Amino acid sequence: MKVLAAMSGGVDSAVAAALAVEAGHDVVGVHMALSRNRDQFRSGSRGCCSIEDAGDARRAADVLGIPYYVWDLSETFEETVVADFLTEYEAGRTPNPCVRCNEHIKFEALLDKATALGFDAVATGHYARIETRDAGHPGGPVRELHRSPNTAKDQSYVLAVMGPERLARAMFPLGGFATKDEVRAEAARRGLSVSAKPDSYDICFVADGDTRGFLQRRLGSRPGTVVDTSGEVVGEHDGAYAFTVGQRKGLGLGRPAADGKARYVVDVQTSTNTVVVGPAELLSVNRIGGDQAVWFDGALDAAPAGDGWFDAEVQVRAHGTPVPARVRAPEGGAMEIELTGEPLRGVAAGQSVVAYRGTRVLGQATVTKAWRG
Repeated sequence: MKVLAAMSGGVDSAVAAALAVEAGHDVVGVHMALSRNRDQFRSGSRGCCSIEDAGDARRAADVLGIPYYVWDLSETFEETVVADFLTEYEAGRTPNPCVRCNEHIKFEALLDKATALGFDAVATGHYARIETRDAGHPGGPVRELHRSPNTAKDQSYVLAVMGPERLARAMFPLGGFATKDEVRAEAARRGLSVSAKPDSYDICFVADGDTRGFLQRRLGSRPGTVVDTSGEVVGEHDGAYAFTVGQRKGLGLGRPAADGKARYVVDVQTSTNTVVVGPAELLSVNRIGGDQAVWFDGALDAAPAGDGWFDAEVQVRAHGTPVPARVRAPEGGAMEIELTGEPLRGVAAGQSVVAYRGTRVLGQATVTKAWRG
């Protein structure tokens, strides 16, 4: 196959490209320039898309003996991932930019451009597995997205948004690796200089890690009040957009609660620019509603014909613990979830919720509401 290897400049994508070459594919490497103002060097493990990263990707491509290009996708990244990040926070929701980057950049803009140029698939360094099930589905073979055996690095949660059509044109060569050390050893064995390069983490376009500062620079200061659940003012803030449900630190409260217990953000009311704080018990929910649901082929086969509820596990954070639930897919692109075990705490609108059956990803939706009832 003709394969486009997305090369970030890190060890994972370099080894993924190497494995694609080793498998006999015709591989071309491409580095995505996503930042409009790229730094010369990364700040340790923060940020991405520096000139240093592009150079590391080029050197890896040279070692592998494959063509290498840099594609400027910074405008698309700004208009989709960064714009969504700002819009969601401004509306009082909690976005996941990694989910949106996979949706709009890696498996939309990059994949569509690769397809237009005649590539059969895009290979990335994500930690996830693709399995093909040949029997038991009337439509023929089904490609399934599964968790990685490397539970510490598993990225199936942020990949769930890609859906079946994009999964059909994706390759995850690192799917069989159980540890990051194994990947680094592969890189060292192949003479790739990125074998010891630190992992990137946090939000790539907030290189200093100061999300609140980034939001304030982009959205401006909007002073308002922090109130408790009775409506009493207990503090002030510079913008309700900088707070998220479940947050405990950085609330700037003028005095402690009457009972001395910690208080958390339980609601962000952007219409009045008000942040509401309350006790931890108000954060527990056992029902979740979502929209913009994406389901993989064959995922709903086990749903009974009656009310449509089926047993699954759901996860609301990238490395959160999956919890047992009943899930159904009503009409209109929605997902409904009833937790059947312990309640979840601090589920915020805007988060991604992913339904699993064992290691298999069934579908994904964006949380619209979460409640106890």
